[in-house]
Amino acid sequence: MKYTTVKDVKVPALGFGTFQLDNNTADTMVRAALETGYRHIDTAQMYGNEEGVGRAIAASAIPREDVFLTTKVLPANLGRKSFMPSVEESLRKLNTGYVDLLLIHWPNAEVPVEEYMEELMKAQQKGYAKHIGVSNHTTALLDKVLATGADILTNQVEYHPFLNQDKLYHYLRRHHLSLTAYSPIAQGKVMGNETLKSIGSKYDKTEVQVSLRWLLQQDGVLAIPRSSSEKHMKSNAAIFDFELTQEEMQQINQLTQENTRLVNPAWAPAWDTL
Repeated sequence: MKYTTVKDVKVPALGFGTFQLDNNTADTMVRAALETGYRHIDTAQMYGNEEGVGRAIAASAIPREDVFLTTKVLPANLGRKSFMPSVEESLRKLNTGYVDLLLIHWPNAEVPVEEYMEELMKAQQKGYAKHIGVSNHTTALLDKVLATGADILTNQVEYHPFLNQDKLYHYLRRHHLSLTAYSPIAQGKVMGNETLKSIGSKYDKTEVQVSLRWLLQQDGVLAIPRSSSEKHMKSNAAIFDFELTQEEMQQINQLTQENTRLVNPAWAPAWDTL
């Protein structure tokens, strides 16, 4: 596995996402992912599978300190009253004293940024989280986040070959923050794309593997593909034995002009436009 250094913190660049996996499936798949070599596991209060993820990590032969574990606080839990109790509940479910990274899952228009960031920093001070960050935050929201003085590590957002995230990416680079890509294979929509297929044929790789490689060859980008199939999960990890040329990177960059956003719930912020 490749590690990326963000603010002197070594983070496994390829993680295993658990969105839409129930507790039992998450347990099975996280155990298999750890056996395969993944060392970065991503879950969330919203996913309802923290117990399964915790069981898998506890049952694994991999020492807890070698697993980079992320969870995310539900938007409904961002207020002062519910924030800390929800984090403590997550730790109980995960069967761990701390997570490596605690994120704000989505901003909540009814809770000021300053309020939830204060709670997030308190959770870090209590030792509940080694590192903190946000998810689904625009550059305007990130301005408010950084104004609180919080030392965040990443912004986890949708990013794949069909979505242009240039504005956000360059903002994060200027502030020495990483971009963690969720839905990195556009929920399977990369399959069948002729550009990705053509590039992959040169390396005997799939469109999915080419997409993940494209992400990880960008400075400061991490990716957390999710899979309910052990075969696909293992295939997703087989991306460190080839390297895309600059020309191939540019070809894939051109695909982002489609600017197709797949995750846009009613509570989403007003996304950045280029």
